[in-house]
Order: sequence, then C-alpha cells, then structure tokens
Amino acid sequence: MNPSSIGCKLSSFWLLAFVVVLAIAFGIPSARGQIWVSNDSSGTIGEYTTSGDTVNASLVSGLNFPLGIAVSGSNLFVVNGNSGTIGEYTTSGATVNASLVSGLNAPTGIAVSGSNLFVTLHFGTIGEYTTSGATVNASLVSGLYGMMGIAVSGSNLFVVRTNGTIGEYTTSGATVNASLVSGLSYPNDVAVSGSNLFVTNSVGTIGEYTTSGATVNTSLVSGLSNPYGIAVSGSNLFVTNETTGTIGEYTTSGATVNASLVSGLGYPVGIAVSAVPEPSTYAAIMGFASLGFVMLRRRFVRK
Repeated sequence: MNPSSIGCKLSSFWLLAFVVVLAIAFGIPSARGQIWVSNDSSGTIGEYTTSGDTVNASLVSGLNFPLGIAVSGSNLFVVNGNSGTIGEYTTSGATVNASLVSGLNAPTGIAVSGSNLFVTLHFGTIGEYTTSGATVNASLVSGLYGMMGIAVSGSNLFVVRTNGTIGEYTTSGATVNASLVSGLSYPNDVAVSGSNLFVTNSVGTIGEYTTSGATVNTSLVSGLSNPYGIAVSGSNLFVTNETTGTIGEYTTSGATVNASLVSGLGYPVGIAVSAVPEPSTYAAIMGFASLGFVMLRRRFVRK
C-alpha cells in the first residue's frame, strides 16, 4: 500500500475525530422541555418552555372545564370535566378529535401508557381506552369515590382520592393496595418517577412517598397556593398553583428553582411536560459534520 495513502487516511481519521469533538463541544443542550397546562377559567391549553417562556398561551381554546392532560409523542390528550369527553390535539395545537372519547361521568385525571389511556371518573371508576378512542374497559376499576389525578408506571396505576389516599392498581384492573398511602390532605394529583411518588395536597404541600407506600417527606415542598397538577421531568417537578395562577418549579429534593416560573394563568389545573429536540443542537452537529466531510472529500480528491 502506498505510504502516502496510509498517511492520508490516518490524517483524515483525526480530522473527522476533531470535527466530532467540536460538534459535541458546541452542540449546547441536547433537548429542551415543553410544558402544556390546562386553564380552567379560560378553557384553554397553554404551551410554555421549561425555562418559563411563553410559546402560545392559547394553543388550544374552546375547551369545557379542562382538567387532566397527558402528552404522548406529538399528541395531547385532555379531559373536559363538564362535557365528559377526552379531546385529542397535536402538540402544535391542531384538533385531531375534540370528542375522542365521550359519555364520561365527571372525568378528572388522565394518564397515557403506550397505546392506552387511563381515565379517572370522580364518582367511582377508572376507565381504559385506546389512544384511537376505542373502549377497552369503561370500568377497569370500580367502587371508588372522589378520584382525582392518576399516574402510570409500568404495569401499575397510582390514583389519588379526596379521602386522603393513594391507591395502587394494575393496568389490568387488579387491586394492589387501595390505601397504599393514607393521611393526605385533600390530594389533587400524583406523578411518578422511578420508585418515588410526588403528590400535591390542596393545603399547600407536595409530599414524597415511595411506590411501596413508605413516607419519604410529607412536606417536601410547602407554602404553595392550592397546588393542583404535578409533572416530573428529570430531576425537576413542575406544579400548577390554581389560586395564584402560576407554575412553580422545584427539584425532586425539594429545593425551589422558580416558584413563579410561569405566571398570569387562569386557574391552571392539569400539567404535562415533555422533552423535545433542540434544533440548534442538531444544526450545529450537522454543520460541523458537513464541514468535516467536505474537507475530507477535498483531501481525497487532491490525492
């Protein structure tokens, strides 16, 4: 083999490696977060970044007492408490089906897992539906009362009730522990992260418990104003304060990041958070990569 050819390939390898290092170094973050929140008084869903910037305060409008909200890929699913429906919208605000599921009796919370939706009905049941709107089991779990928020983790559902409990059920409808956690103060919503549950209490706190029911900290965060919806993203919690019309951000360790990350909302209730690609990251990487390949091509052509 021609020594000069070997040298060319080696130098080309190191050039490409250098391009990759530059791409990583200047790629900035790999993702940014988006927040979607349902506003009770205005009947809207607003969209914000996890940095608190407004994307669209009325991304979706004309809703009827929107409560729980869930995000899956490029779709939002929202519960309309008064009309008894679940509406489906894109994360860009387009209507897919405003009455994807109808005929529900006082729906409150919603969680999505794969191609299935799990919905709490305040007066007694958990219903299961597909993300296409088909009924799987309208009474997957029954005989309950005062059900509010719901979270899903693997094959388990965690539901908060106004009687101050968190109940655990399987996604097949079996009862694991109807009073996994008790003694809560008018809980509204629950979020799960790994082996931990985070619960909003109307009295102004966020409590932390394990998925086995052990108490970690009953007042992980305190001093809130009727906290309602809660969502977790990485090591951060995002919670809606219904009375003050704000979204607060806290760490999962309880530290305050920004108590008024977003303000001026109209009785915010449900909240969902999702990471989406950061265009600048990929643009930077592709830019460096393209430059590198052009340089490589030129070297080979000259040889």
